[in-house]
Amino acid sequence: MDLIQDYWLDALGWGGSALLVFSLLQARVLRFRVLNTMACVVLVFFNAMIDVWPMVAMNVVLSAINIWFIVHLLGERHDEAVFDVLEVGPEDQYLRHVLTLHREDILRYQPDFSWHPGEGDDHAFIVMKGDETVGVVVLRQEGEAARLLLDYVTPRYRDFTPGEFVWRRSGMLTALGVRQVTTPPNMVGAYYDHVGFRRADDRYVLDV
Repeated sequence: MDLIQDYWLDALGWGGSALLVFSLLQARVLRFRVLNTMACVVLVFFNAMIDVWPMVAMNVVLSAINIWFIVHLLGERHDEAVFDVLEVGPEDQYLRHVLTLHREDILRYQPDFSWHPGEGDDHAFIVMKGDETVGVVVLRQEGEAARLLLDYVTPRYRDFTPGEFVWRRSGMLTALGVRQVTTPPNMVGAYYDHVGFRRADDRYVLDV
């Protein structure tokens, strides 16, 4: 019986340690906090079972810190005061830098993305949190309609949907004369049914 208990404790300790290491490999800020909290909770139980109380105390504190950050991040998720939407020119050098830097990641989520500035009436928006770029939205306007060319989120904020702040600020779109926005097909992880778009075959449509 003691041998079985020892195996169980070893598995718990190694599992918690492995999860802790795995959490540190996460680029997404929210996912990191959630996985790190789970690892700390497992290690609290493990260290309590073997009477290593300093490690119990440390993991309890780390769990509390992680929970505070998780609550804070979830509170910011849809808070317009946290994210700024900046319109930039299609030829903007910083926009070009962001698109070049993240090109491979962009194609993972929008495999059909191809954009050549100057070919149409394009509008580009960079979504910022403080001085950090968290997303890019590019539209091509055709009269009162606009086609979404790109809605990209950087890996760190992949658990968020910063593009929604472009759609929620309808005054910005109406000022451009846009009355309807249509997304491209084949987008991976589309979130548009949660921000006012309606499904239309293999696309989503927003009536502004």
